Amino acid sequence: MSDLLKSALAKLEKTEVPKVDVAALAYSGGLDSSLAVELLRRKYKAEKIIPIMVDVGQGEEEIKTGYEKAEVLKVDPILIDAKDEFTEEWMKKAIMANSDYLGYPVSTSMTRQLIAREVAMKAVEMGADALVEGSTGKGNDQYRMHNVFTMFAPGRKVIAPVRDFDFIRAEEEALCTAWGVPVLEVITGGDDKTMWCRSIASGAIDLNMEIPDSVWMWYSPPEKALNEPEIVEIRYENGVPVAVNGKEMLLKDLVPLLNEKAGAHGLGLIDIFEEGIMNLKSRELYEAPAAELILKTHRDLEQMCLTKEEILFKKGVEQKWAYMVYHGEWFHPLRKALDAFIEETQKMVSGTIKVKLYKGNAEIVYRDSKTSLFSPEIRSIKSSGFSQPMCADAAKIRGLLFEILAKREQIAKS
Repeated sequence: MSDLLKSALAKLEKTEVPKVDVAALAYSGGLDSSLAVELLRRKYKAEKIIPIMVDVGQGEEEIKTGYEKAEVLKVDPILIDAKDEFTEEWMKKAIMANSDYLGYPVSTSMTRQLIAREVAMKAVEMGADALVEGSTGKGNDQYRMHNVFTMFAPGRKVIAPVRDFDFIRAEEEALCTAWGVPVLEVITGGDDKTMWCRSIASGAIDLNMEIPDSVWMWYSPPEKALNEPEIVEIRYENGVPVAVNGKEMLLKDLVPLLNEKAGAHGLGLIDIFEEGIMNLKSRELYEAPAAELILKTHRDLEQMCLTKEEILFKKGVEQKWAYMVYHGEWFHPLRKALDAFIEETQKMVSGTIKVKLYKGNAEIVYRDSKTSLFSPEIRSIKSSGFSQPMCADAAKIRGLLFEILAKREQIAKS
């Protein structure tokens, strides 16, 4: 018996657990949720385990893998399809809000809360007395899941075995090997994929760790990217992309298409230091070609269509929106109120942007909008527009404050 297995078994032995009759498990087929099945059987002595998979757009292959692992684990998952809600409601709001938390295009932060709501509602429906999920005690998801579980299934036990037994990843892997729990991780920590953003090995990336090209799903490093540039046209209506290269489509089809196109040209790598909910830094790796391209073009279109005051105020709203969603507060009343402002601003954000993709660059080469506030016939130095001498008095008035400041400086020095 390895030292890691001995350590894991010792932790199991010494840790007291609550009584569980019916456990509703947020199940994905990943290491944590797969191990949770066996822990519920062996340690918690659960009479019934209800694994619940929620499809938020992680792809057919991942869903299939989850089912295959469930068969080995001898459980029968319930699959809830939430793809349309995630793409056409949650992801839509993220685009309009230019979702960005310290360089991260908010994604897993959203899906965890959507999954938690579905699991909680199903738990209530099926009479579960415990809700179980695979978070560690060092990450953010424990807070997101707990907030939503508490809101939609109040009064029930919330269990996170990895956290509660204080397991490290290697101890989990040792238990999985000993108990026959299937593990298929390409890189330690696995990944969390939605079409909007893929999180890779969250919490497991060392400071100067070299990332193998094999981990990428969409992204091609510039040296391996396509050698010919490509022009991509994106059309927006009310702040949301609705067509690519003249073809109208829903976000659930548009975003995967742009992941392929932008990723093939070297866009989408995000390697950042992230401040988690516990204010502890971690190096995080994300893959988000479509998000990078959409957010860049959406911001550009807003710059053309919104007033200066709207743009400046919205930046603060966006920062608060991303902070709240990241911190597990999707269902907080304030987040909904922020949405109301954001959606109001988007009524005039419509138009077409053309972008040249090449070797990691996305250069905007064409812009057009019927709701644009760009008026070269007035502003350009190539046209008369208005009588320039009128501004002399305006400039004098705007400069009065600085005359007063200068006088105060002189008095202070005397």
